Amino acid sequence: MRTAYQYRLRPTPSQIALMSEWLDLLRKQYNYRLAERFAWWEHNRCDINACPLVCHLPQLKDKPDFYSQKRDLVSTKALFPEYRAVHSQVLQNCIERVHKAFDRWLKGDCNGKRAGKPRFKGAGRYRSFSFPQMKQDCICGQFIHLPKIGAVRIIQHRPLPDGFVIKTATITRKADGWYVTLSLQDSSVPVFTPDPPTLENTMGIDVGLDSFLVTDAGESVPVPQYYRRAQKRLKRLQRAVSRKKKGSNRLWLVTSG
Repeated sequence: MRTAYQYRLRPTPSQIALMSEWLDLLRKQYNYRLAERFAWWEHNRCDINACPLVCHLPQLKDKPDFYSQKRDLVSTKALFPEYRAVHSQVLQNCIERVHKAFDRWLKGDCNGKRAGKPRFKGAGRYRSFSFPQMKQDCICGQFIHLPKIGAVRIIQHRPLPDGFVIKTATITRKADGWYVTLSLQDSSVPVFTPDPPTLENTMGIDVGLDSFLVTDAGESVPVPQYYRRAQKRLKRLQRAVSRKKKGSNRLWLVTSG
């Protein structure tokens, strides 16, 4: 079983500056890796309905995939030393986001449904970064330890459920502050897998006007008629509301009661 708990963070000004710098560097890295994939796609693609019979075929380029772009992070850190301050797994997660967004556009998901063309991230549009691995004792008291960021104050308004293991942590910048989303997993809870439909576990229903529904066994469920039952009371309450002054306490008591 997989679930997620979100808590508010109270970082210090230095931690806010560091995480904001990370987001800006990750946004630039995301745009650069996405541009690499768009360049490969534009260079190698050919429209079948508009391709002439005689044309010059350019030399095909190798497709940038997740592993090739992840290996290239070593060159990025050598050319731009500021990327060394960003956690390595956070950088790899940025490459993974580009990989998933590009593949959903070209190939689609498991059901074959394709997403829209991925867009470049403008300033302030890259709002989160993820730690793919977290220690189980990362939360100590009122603080959560984030790699290369340090101990950040956390508002833990509810405890973590027993038996769940922390898998990932995602730091998000919102309009009202910073938040952390912990992805939790409990292997002891079985995953629900529905049985395939058969004649024994399948029921046919017919929705009608005289009755709410009729099953294939002949059982009829009457119409609840919630509105008809409450119509007389609503009529009385609406008359009472019409005599009240807008914004008064008596109006609030009538509407809430």
